[in-house]
Amino acid sequence: MKRQRIVVKIGSSSLTNDNGEIDQVKFNDHVDALAMLKNVGHEVIVVSSGAVAAGFARLGYSSRPQTIKGKQAAAAVGQSLLIQSYIERFSAHKVIPAQILLTRHDFADRDRYRNAFAAMSELLDRGIMPIINENDTVSIDELTFGDNDMLSALVSGFLHADQLIILTDVNGIYTSNPRTDPDAVRLTKLDEISDELLGGADDIGSKVGTGGMRSKLLAARTAHTLAVPVFIGTGRGPSKLLDILKGYGDGTYISSPAANTINTNRQWIALHSESTGRLYVDKGAEEAIVHNGRSLLPAGVFKVQGEFGIGEVVEVFGLDGLIGKGEVTYSSEQLKQTISNKDKLEEFKPMLEVIHRDRWVQV
Repeated sequence: MKRQRIVVKIGSSSLTNDNGEIDQVKFNDHVDALAMLKNVGHEVIVVSSGAVAAGFARLGYSSRPQTIKGKQAAAAVGQSLLIQSYIERFSAHKVIPAQILLTRHDFADRDRYRNAFAAMSELLDRGIMPIINENDTVSIDELTFGDNDMLSALVSGFLHADQLIILTDVNGIYTSNPRTDPDAVRLTKLDEISDELLGGADDIGSKVGTGGMRSKLLAARTAHTLAVPVFIGTGRGPSKLLDILKGYGDGTYISSPAANTINTNRQWIALHSESTGRLYVDKGAEEAIVHNGRSLLPAGVFKVQGEFGIGEVVEVFGLDGLIGKGEVTYSSEQLKQTISNKDKLEEFKPMLEVIHRDRWVQV
């Protein structure tokens, strides 16, 4: 089997017991499997829940806290317990883990986004296993990524992973909830996550977690758009992750169209950037950028809304609505002046492209 870059997401219910403590049997099983995956030559990135779940009992809560301050306090206690457990267990396999805590702002801010990519790439180049979690202790919103399922999908695309494995306590995706519907049928292979499938999934998490099957389907859909194949399911034993890679996993495989690979810069534009303005383009420009892979030129823009600077991201609208987003090489003022003098565009040879095709993402 060729060397691959694998992102493995482990949820709270897969790491802890109902009392909020780290379940050593479950935990050791995961660590042994992760270590085996790495020690046969694969690059492994772990997105691990469990900080809030591991910490709330130490604070005197009888169950997972629902308030923001309660979650943040539990995460502050639990994160250190969680990473300490990883370090101790991985040491037996001669694997060195590295803790990375992220918030949505780390993805939204372009410099922090690039720095995070550089840091994780350096860790992987040096044989270190990144263990990533939402930084619940300082997150302003209740859960800025929604849950770690979505975080794992974004990380898998961000690092151009060959596979995303989402481990859960249900062995795959079913046509309905198998816990309540005896006629539910497991889907072993999917080419896409349909709206119908999403509509039939619930989002009820476990006592110690946040994400239900719907959140996993949403994450799988995001990973699919980023050309990352996904496995959702369960497993046991040190070879379970290798079995999943070989196609023997107990769960659902979701394929991915390799032709849709999106580079890191375009991922940032598509998924994380905040649009600061709008451009409206004519039919010819829409045809050129949507169907012919061309850059957007000033001649095709007939209206500019909002104030933006060079290098900021704007939405682009065709005659029938939104068609994409891109990074501009003009400020709003420069572009307004340029399109008001379309008959003199030959004078504006510098920065002829409003949005270069490499800085464009179609919706």
